[in-house]
Amino acid sequence: MSLQDQTAVVTGGGSGIGAAIARSLADAGVKVVISGRNLDKLKAVAEHNTDKIIPVEGDVADRDSVKAMFDTANKELGQIDILIQAAGINVKNRMMHNLDPADWDRMMDINGTGAFNCMRAVLPQMRERKAGTVITISSVAGIRAASLGGVGYNASKFAVTGLGISAGDEEKDHGIRFTNIYPGEVETPILEQRPNPVTDEHKARMLQPEDVAAAVMMVLQLPPRARIPELTIVPLYQSFV
Repeated sequence: MSLQDQTAVVTGGGSGIGAAIARSLADAGVKVVISGRNLDKLKAVAEHNTDKIIPVEGDVADRDSVKAMFDTANKELGQIDILIQAAGINVKNRMMHNLDPADWDRMMDINGTGAFNCMRAVLPQMRERKAGTVITISSVAGIRAASLGGVGYNASKFAVTGLGISAGDEEKDHGIRFTNIYPGEVETPILEQRPNPVTDEHKARMLQPEDVAAAVMMVLQLPPRARIPELTIVPLYQSFV
């Protein structure tokens, strides 16, 4: 299915997976609003195609900011056909014995509640049209609670998993498709928050943001009758058992 002349909002669009998805969408003819907390990074991504990518500063954890962001997106796009949720964070001190409660709250606010805030902002118009697609970039940490992610990140991603599955089941009768995508290790700036530095050799074996973007494009290009509730993508070396 052609995506030409469709519209999208991509949260976490200033770097990593979100930026790669925004570029892929623009290349496919989609007009895209990218959001994030760092406007300079958003503007740099928008340079890929200034006719198709519009940077809008916003914080998914702040409901007033989310409202303003979607008000601007609706003004710029006319309507929102696609929501891609790629905003997410982790912290260095992520084990139960050293996780700061403030960092727990921050991960829950951005990774979990942020996804809810954005869904809540976009769904009414999709229901009216009985059409729309919501794709949430979760993590394998949202289906397998391994120590690599840490307790707060794992818990927040499990929350996102439940949110996407539940909302998708509710909204399918309104013609809205939901997909949770669970990437394994991806070479993105979030690696800077690993407790131990990641070697260049290991990074080279990881998924690249463009790999996840390709999975997103595959989901979006299916006909409206087809829905993929969950999709896992991992690098070849990474076990999934």
